Amino acid sequence: MSEVLAVNAADLTKTYGTLTALNRISIKVAEGEVYGLLGPNGAGKTTFLRMLFGLIRPDSGTLEVFGRSWDKHGVAVLEGVAGFIESPKFYPGLSGRRNLQLLAGFDGGVAPDRIDEVLDIVDLTDRQRDKVGGYSFGMRQRLGVAASLVRDPRLLIFDEPANGLDPAGIRDMRALVKRLASSGLTVLLSSHDMGEVEQICDDVTIMRTGTVAYHGSIAALREQAPAQAHRITTTDDAATEKLVRARGLEVGHTGDGLAVHGSHGDIDALITDIVGAGIALRGLGLDKTPLESLFFMLTEPTPDAPTPEIDTPVTSGAHR
Repeated sequence: MSEVLAVNAADLTKTYGTLTALNRISIKVAEGEVYGLLGPNGAGKTTFLRMLFGLIRPDSGTLEVFGRSWDKHGVAVLEGVAGFIESPKFYPGLSGRRNLQLLAGFDGGVAPDRIDEVLDIVDLTDRQRDKVGGYSFGMRQRLGVAASLVRDPRLLIFDEPANGLDPAGIRDMRALVKRLASSGLTVLLSSHDMGEVEQICDDVTIMRTGTVAYHGSIAALREQAPAQAHRITTTDDAATEKLVRARGLEVGHTGDGLAVHGSHGDIDALITDIVGAGIALRGLGLDKTPLESLFFMLTEPTPDAPTPEIDTPVTSGAHR
């Protein structure tokens, strides 16, 4: 593994008037890993990715890609880097293959078999002669991945690659990213979906309003997540809440009942208490996953529940 980081950002700050889009962000991505940049809309994810592509410059801080910086190396920073910000754009009246040929021409051209190879990787070989205007949104996203791969990059950067896709499209995109990562590519992707990042990424930075709420591995984050919550709806939620607290379990309110944190054994015993008290059980199901619960705790604190303190390794991403 190379000692040079794929991405090495330190204390990046970017402001737009009174708005601070990034506030001293530091992110380190090692070669060969799949790194997730996670946060709700407006957290600063796209601002950071735009800096990587040189579309905007930070007001302060340093940013290196494979040891190269925009100040010292200019556009050479993008050697070995490919991807897209938001959704990729193509000529709708041209075929998928023709779009790739035109984009490859901007880089000096590639061998025809490279176009064939990337179309096969993204499962678009059978539709390569069709006009892009007739592609589904998911197909255009996959064509964007193919366009990125034409450059034979070392680092792929994707901004919300599964955003707007239907369940089948999300499944296909996740599988594609996993295949790319298994080939040794470094992948940096942004998302607002904890479930997506959990299934794909090795390490993650969780952002909140331009700041870092967490750096570290998915495994370490999982260890700090709260117990699984169950949604419980009864004919008497107030009495049920008293039974929950009597068992020493954490409880919160949802729109139509209670969210109770506890093991399956705890919940089984609670249900026995509820039925024994003569309360009718109207609904029982799993609430957000533990990691999703922690994600919302980190990114959407309420006035009476400040952002929780969790362990944040300062060498995130650099240890691999």
